[in-house]
Amino acid sequence: MRWSEFADLEPDLAERVRRSFDDGRHKTLATLRADGSPRISGIECEFDETDVWIGSMPAARKLADLRRNDAVAVHGPAIHPAPGEEAAWPGEAKLAGRAIDDGPIEVDGAVMGHRFVIDVTEVVFTKPNDDGTMLVVDFWTAANGRQRIERA
Repeated sequence: MRWSEFADLEPDLAERVRRSFDDGRHKTLATLRADGSPRISGIECEFDETDVWIGSMPAARKLADLRRNDAVAVHGPAIHPAPGEEAAWPGEAKLAGRAIDDGPIEVDGAVMGHRFVIDVTEVVFTKPNDDGTMLVVDFWTAANGRQRIERA
């Protein structure tokens, strides 16, 4: 599902996730290596009017991973609460799906990287409840729709 389709379906969750992703430049990308083990890489992730996308430099191992297996998960920037103020933690966001090849990124005719649009299949936003006594996980999956879990 394109990001814009998800945002039309779940606008409040989409807004919280996007705002959380915008809290910092550097995100974390999970891909699968050739042997099936996970690879974690730093990445920048961009939202436009329609899509959420990632890029990779031409020789990056994550590019080889994505070309071999398009499954991805992206974790937004980690913001740590001040000690004793955990209830004020703004939360964290994650999304997962398939990385769809959108072609090379060229600058002055030279290939500088490669762009992938994320076909979104899962979106998660986690934060404390208002009094900080429970963790609230608000999530959506393409298979099961929107759900919410609260746990101590």
